[in-house]
Amino acid sequence: MTDSDDPSAVELSADGTALRAGWFRFYFTDGRWEWSPEVDQIHGYEPGSVTVTTELVMSHKYPDDRPKMAALLDHVQQTRSPISSRHRIIDTQGRTRDVVVVGEQLHDDLGEVVGTHGFYLDVTPTLQDAISDAIAEISQNRGVIEQTKGMLMLVYRLDADKAFDILKWRSQETNVKLRPFAERLAADFLELTYDDTLPTRSTYDHLLLTAHQRVTAA
Repeated sequence: MTDSDDPSAVELSADGTALRAGWFRFYFTDGRWEWSPEVDQIHGYEPGSVTVTTELVMSHKYPDDRPKMAALLDHVQQTRSPISSRHRIIDTQGRTRDVVVVGEQLHDDLGEVVGTHGFYLDVTPTLQDAISDAIAEISQNRGVIEQTKGMLMLVYRLDADKAFDILKWRSQETNVKLRPFAERLAADFLELTYDDTLPTRSTYDHLLLTAHQRVTAA
């Protein structure tokens, strides 16, 4: 697979206990799922304790969101497009969680689209995240970070804290400092060309997942 490198999980808490993001893969032909131990935990499972199937994935969708997600999954398989969504799930303890799924196409060695892969982000508002290690950097670089946070709030319908979580997550995940990453992402968003209608969510997902690749060239 040309996309074979496993994205690493992200810890957004100072004590390392609140794992809030993990990777997933979905293969179109056989409907096979793979996801990281962190996505097990988001759904309330012990890591590695379940076999991920479409039935399992759909069983966790919030009832009101389930028809929309079933239609989205069918569309993704028919068009071989990436999964991109914000919706609610119910974990094994009966707790409702808000998740954002950020995905891209998954290619094989010949460049053929064989699936979709990306990240699950748990953005449940009631979760508290430790961000003290970034306070100094925020205070020094408030302008560009606030600008980029505002863009993420609009695109992904998040509050300010969750938008910062995503910036911090991508900064940590890609080993790119927060300010240059935020600058690059803001520039990418502003460079999009559109008329009255905003670009699709998948366009923003792609920029979010690849902005780090353009930082050194910016």
